[in-house]
Amino acid sequence: MAGSNEMTINLVILGGTQTGKSAAGNSLLGSSDFESHLSPSSVTTSCSLGRSCRISRIIRRNGCELALRVRVLDTPSYPHSDLSKEQELLGPTWKHFTAVLFTHTDKTEEAGFSEEEYLHSASSTLLSLLSSVQHKYIFLDNQKSIIKEERAIILRKLLNFIRQNNYQVLQLQHSKK
Repeated sequence: MAGSNEMTINLVILGGTQTGKSAAGNSLLGSSDFESHLSPSSVTTSCSLGRSCRISRIIRRNGCELALRVRVLDTPSYPHSDLSKEQELLGPTWKHFTAVLFTHTDKTEEAGFSEEEYLHSASSTLLSLLSSVQHKYIFLDNQKSIIKEERAIILRKLLNFIRQNNYQVLQLQHSKK
């Protein structure tokens, strides 16, 4: 289980085919957990939970240094209709500890949409998902260097979500692999 000096948040990555979801997940985790390469069709065909990354001494609270654990869920091309696999992988309290990362903000802007306009025209499934996670979402511009700049921005936004959640801690169960 996660210790009381560690906060955990889930990050579900959504986007269309070939929008860099897996690459973004790998960059955020500092790993190569998700298969990622150029292909004329979708590389990711099912949801998968990557190893979580742990960032030590991210914040001080009540005199103690806290760590942040980020669990990244890579998904197939959105929209996909069944969110039960995501819920199964993230656990029963997933709604309180999950944010959504949308890839390719640059494509949204090229199409003339602001983030709000894009979400206003979203499917009822996506709107329901965003409502479930209390509208905790981040748009990622894949054209920028995610390795440093975008990763830092995403982590700051995740910390803000945790603050909004009153620093509640997600308890992880060790999987039997």
